Amino acid sequence: MRAAAITSALAIAALLGGTAYFAFGPKAANDFASCTQAAVAGGAIGGPFELVDENGVTVTDKDVITKPTILYFGYTFCPDVCPLDNMRNADAQRILDEKGYDTQTAFISIDPERDTPEVMKEFTSLFHDNMIGLTGSLAQVKSASRAYKTYYQKQVDGDPEYYLMDHSTQTYFVMPEVGFVDFFKRDDSSEKMAETVACFIDAAG
Repeated sequence: MRAAAITSALAIAALLGGTAYFAFGPKAANDFASCTQAAVAGGAIGGPFELVDENGVTVTDKDVITKPTILYFGYTFCPDVCPLDNMRNADAQRILDEKGYDTQTAFISIDPERDTPEVMKEFTSLFHDNMIGLTGSLAQVKSASRAYKTYYQKQVDGDPEYYLMDHSTQTYFVMPEVGFVDFFKRDDSSEKMAETVACFIDAAG
């Protein structure tokens, strides 16, 4: 099982543009490997960032990832994908809430020119009370995106005010003191996400 998980993690890390490094000892790696067929842990994915939260306060990853966190990169002007993915992520957290797990969701904007802290606060409040909205300068957002191997690009054609953003759509699961441990695809259900997150939390405990 562990060998299969490591092979899968290497393939996923390569897909995301990085190399998989396992941050845990053998016991922890074995425990986490039982939770998913995807990545077990990736030192090459995730890491430090400095952004601005929805209250206008500059925060770091240490300030944000204080509990198991479902993390997504997108933008509030997104016409379809981001609202649907954020609702799915919030639904996963609601399932975890009902089961007694203390988790949170976070949404990092890849469009800080329009996504001010005020816009982020209004947007995240539509999905879950514990969803954290994060934005920042162009440089801060770019640095956070690079850390998580995400892709985004502003479309230059069309209205300069109502432009769209091309971006990757994977959702990450990050744990305090551990970092990135897994990611979810768009076709993963909220139920599957909640089950996987709960497995990781149980294994870590």
